Amino acid sequence: MDNTIFKEKINQAVEILKEKNIDMWLTFVRESSMMTDPVMDMISGVNSTWQAALCINKDGDTTAIVGSMEEGNFKKPGLYKNIIPYLKSIRDPFRDYIARKNPTKIAINFSKTSVLGDGLTYGMYQILLDHLEGTEYAKRLVSSEEIISALRGRKSETEVALMKEAIKETLKIFDEVTNYMKPGMTEIDVANYVRKLHTERGFEAAWEEDHCPAVFAGPNPNGPHEGPSDKVLTKGTIINMDFGIKYKGYCSDLQRTWYILNDGETKAPETVQKGFNVIRDSIQKVADAVKPGVKGVDMDTIARSYITQNGYPEYPHGLGHQVGKTVHDGVAGMFPAWERYGNAPFMPLEEGQIFTIEPRLPIEGYGVATIEEEVYITKNGCEFISPPQKELILVKP
Repeated sequence: MDNTIFKEKINQAVEILKEKNIDMWLTFVRESSMMTDPVMDMISGVNSTWQAALCINKDGDTTAIVGSMEEGNFKKPGLYKNIIPYLKSIRDPFRDYIARKNPTKIAINFSKTSVLGDGLTYGMYQILLDHLEGTEYAKRLVSSEEIISALRGRKSETEVALMKEAIKETLKIFDEVTNYMKPGMTEIDVANYVRKLHTERGFEAAWEEDHCPAVFAGPNPNGPHEGPSDKVLTKGTIINMDFGIKYKGYCSDLQRTWYILNDGETKAPETVQKGFNVIRDSIQKVADAVKPGVKGVDMDTIARSYITQNGYPEYPHGLGHQVGKTVHDGVAGMFPAWERYGNAPFMPLEEGQIFTIEPRLPIEGYGVATIEEEVYITKNGCEFISPPQKELILVKP
């Protein structure tokens, strides 16, 4: 197993703990192959059957307290400097270790805002409190949400390189779809063709295959997270597709919009072109404004306001989410100030994060115009890591 990314992320976690002034980050798990904590794919190359405490400290110490039969499994990857095995119970070695480190703050794996930081079950939380009973440390527990947000969001060079490759391969498939699509096909026909291509090339779908890809043909399409149907592609309508792959553990997530020319047409009708242009320009306006420190809610407002000012309704979702090891990654998002998004819209965006920008608008009688790009936040702004769609793709009948 190549542990490059695990080592990068653990080293990065130490620096984040220093930045956040948190002494210890404790990930407490059991049967993690069955009850998977989302952070395990960042900080551990192996799963744990018995109770395990994975401890990363701001002083640079990294220690895993694990069942004795798994000592070798945890030593082999070389990710943790110290492996402390136990036989009958984790309680005593765990308490001894905590007392020795004497942390003022212990960040544990729960979060009210992000599912990616909320891996600690209620039962395991109760067990953790039992282990700490009679000590001051139970009062020093805090959420690891900020740590996980930074760790998953701030991509390492290796992670960015993999994501760029995922995008490159995804766009190849979009190009092949352009040459494949014809009037008379169904949404399912197009989706099956895409599945055939990515399967033959050894790629997984970035999300559930029942709606990856999601194909939307003509007026009144299915909802954004619904799967393709037997709806027929017809001349004089808009087609769009939402699709991504998982490449060596990292995802892509892109959307493109096509127009199928009607008989006698050499270009799209003005109303279709206008809708496409508004979507394209709204994305660029956001890209021009994104930089470290801005809030996602303000980025969403830029696109949402531009679209409504041009006479279209608001899109019924957030503008963009982070992408990484999962297609919806990280914590902060370019979301509106809706209750369903919790605190995520108000978290400052950070250098190294990768976001989608994906507004949409309906064009009456033709379909839905939508584009989804990915941008990487740099020190002073952002850059597209998916070459953006600037022109409406025309399909000849």
